[in-house]
Amino acid sequence: MKVLGVVNQKGGVGKTTTAVNLAAYLAAGGKKVLLLDMDPQGNATSGLGLRGAEQGLYEALGEPARAGEFTMPTSQDGLSVLPSTPDLAGAGVELADDPDALTRLLASVSGYDLVLIDAPPSLGPLTVNVLAAVDALLIPLQAEYYALEGLAGLMETVERVQGGLNPRLKVLGVVLTMFDGRTNLAQEVETMVRGHFGELVFWSVVPRNVRLSEAPSFSKPINVFAPLSSGAAAYKRLADEVMQRVEKI
Repeated sequence: MKVLGVVNQKGGVGKTTTAVNLAAYLAAGGKKVLLLDMDPQGNATSGLGLRGAEQGLYEALGEPARAGEFTMPTSQDGLSVLPSTPDLAGAGVELADDPDALTRLLASVSGYDLVLIDAPPSLGPLTVNVLAAVDALLIPLQAEYYALEGLAGLMETVERVQGGLNPRLKVLGVVLTMFDGRTNLAQEVETMVRGHFGELVFWSVVPRNVRLSEAPSFSKPINVFAPLSSGAAAYKRLADEVMQRVEKI
């Protein structure tokens, strides 16, 4: 079982959209996938039609042996979710001195090929738990300069975690999101990111796409909501690339 964290401390970069749709395509490709919604906003949970969960990841962190009881199936074959609940908002305080809580939880999880974790848009205790627990990170990056500056800070945090909490931590790759190839800005950012990070940057690029924006309001991943859209094609390609890289870690 490989564990991937979908992480970026900057909000609005397509992090949850990437976590949900990547998980859906990996499951559609025959993998048994568990998505952990570590973001107190709960958008990954609601985006897969699981609004109103009374128990979920917060309870599982406190009682790892019962994680299976709090896991919920989705309409996508092969994809299950440990949902976010309102209580998770207070977990940051409780986990501030316990960076291994998520690691203990994952040690009790079995029966999956892949676990994806949608981390919150911050570098607080919840995200530190993610960095300490995962095998590798997938970093969504919006094609704009402010997002690029945030990536540098995240990489510094990753290096600190590699030096202490999680020496095995790797960066699986950076994926450009909300990409509008018609603008000079997007093209310049892509050139800079590929020039600096090289092969770490996925060749698959997620475009700005109305259907991707609409899908969460219908509580469906893009492969179900609009399978012929450009956004769906992008996430299918990304899922293929992710699997190729996962097999090497």
